[in-house]
Amino acid sequence: MSLEPLLLRLDRIAGGRQAGVEISDANRTHPRTRRAFTWIIWLLVVELLIGVGAVVVALVLAAEGEPVPLAVWMRTIVVLGMTATLFYFAWRAARGWRWAYLRLRLFAQIFPVITLVMAAIPGLYPLWMVTEQIVFSLIMIGIADFLTSDHMRAMFRDPAIDAHA
Repeated sequence: MSLEPLLLRLDRIAGGRQAGVEISDANRTHPRTRRAFTWIIWLLVVELLIGVGAVVVALVLAAEGEPVPLAVWMRTIVVLGMTATLFYFAWRAARGWRWAYLRLRLFAQIFPVITLVMAAIPGLYPLWMVTEQIVFSLIMIGIADFLTSDHMRAMFRDPAIDAHA
């Protein structure tokens, strides 16, 4: 049983008007495109490990009787959920779906800003979590760098622009 019809429905919700727009197989399988997505997936794996590590630290602290602020628990849940979403976007973008590339690029550019602003609020998070957020942001900036490269922007260029040229 193929999950693709279900995934296409999910894509329609997540992708909106761009949901059905695919890049060419040549662009999708270009060695530089494939290499970029390999790096992106590995960076997301590191993000996931950092997120799981934050949960483990919070659990250990709580088990030792240390107070763990609600903001820390919320942050860990949000990071894990967000990372799962980014994996989905990266997977669909690597399969050639333009909407997923656009979402992944947008979030990779916005999340570091939000994370760094949150880390800068005095007293909101303990030092270990502020450090985690800074590392998280640096990795997301790396992902954004891959996605905003000239090559990737050219590979995922809007086909409507090419049709009007």
